[in-house]
Amino acid sequence: MRITFPHMGTAYIPFRALINGLGHETILAPKCTQKTLSLGTRHAPESACLPLKINIGNYLEAAERGAEAVLMAGGIGPCRFGFYGYVQHEILKDIGSELEMLIIEPPATGWRQLLERLSRLTKQASKAQITYALRLAWAKFVACDRLEQLSLVVRAHETTKGSTTKALEHALMWVDQADSVAQVKRAVTEGVRALRCLPQDPDRAVLTVGVVGEIYTILEPFVNFQLEEQLGEMGVVVRRQIWFSDWILHHIILSVFQSKRIAKLCRLAKPYLNHFVGGHGLESVAHTIQLAQTGVDGIVHVLPFTCMPEIVAQSVLPLVSDDYQVPILTMVVDEHSAASGVHTRVEAFVDLLLSRRRARARKEAVGRQNSGSA
Repeated sequence: MRITFPHMGTAYIPFRALINGLGHETILAPKCTQKTLSLGTRHAPESACLPLKINIGNYLEAAERGAEAVLMAGGIGPCRFGFYGYVQHEILKDIGSELEMLIIEPPATGWRQLLERLSRLTKQASKAQITYALRLAWAKFVACDRLEQLSLVVRAHETTKGSTTKALEHALMWVDQADSVAQVKRAVTEGVRALRCLPQDPDRAVLTVGVVGEIYTILEPFVNFQLEEQLGEMGVVVRRQIWFSDWILHHIILSVFQSKRIAKLCRLAKPYLNHFVGGHGLESVAHTIQLAQTGVDGIVHVLPFTCMPEIVAQSVLPLVSDDYQVPILTMVVDEHSAASGVHTRVEAFVDLLLSRRRARARKEAVGRQNSGSA
């Protein structure tokens, strides 16, 4: 079977390893572009979230390359993500597409249903092949996240603009080409070395900014207009709070402990939000508090227009901002968002944080002088 899936950051690397390892052919959709968005917007409901629209564009572009089926995750809770696969299936049928939807629901909906869906993917593979494919895919998930995490620090110190992004692209290519867990580890080692060996100015980065919000808009650079890259090239160390390997760990591998995790997030988010609201809404509030407590200079909250869980988080984050004295930039994206407008807002936000940092430094200097003269 020739299978495709939504494009979301570096997730294509481990997903390709998994699908190929199970005996299928991966048909990779092109990286998201304005054409992708236009295709999805043309066929999706106007009120739908931006991720759903771009997904539709991904599928149609992959179908042009010969894809026969779409691998899509399901979900539970108030977030509309749980209906994405089924809504997308109906949209594809309406426009005459013959793509088959393979919707993998989380274990919380029932292990029997999950295993039935997975059997479509695994029937051509032996147990050894399945185990190997899963191990390789997981190793690549962790590898991609580790390399990206390091790049968010290195980029803020780079002396040559764009050098970190190029080194990261090469490192991710090495991970993508790895055919074994051992090769993945070697690729990570080489990638880490390449990133750390880049010419750096240790005094260049003066700000640290956290990034919270809805997972797709954080992980897909096309959607957030290369937010992390822009911040890094302005000398800002980025602390992203959502990683794909963490999502898989909590929502699939450790899904039976999800209630305990939600309870922990509720304790962190109190008194602003003390119950699950779907998606990553509760996490956005809890992560914002955690970041504020560690002394970050500012926080960017990224969400798609009409995203219900993040709208709930957005409504209480101003209270967190006031109580912890940490500036928060809310970045709502949809098909009408423009790179120039977003970049201008981010630049203004960084200027604000720099002004606050300088004012604080002056205040501390005056305080030291006064204590010395006393």
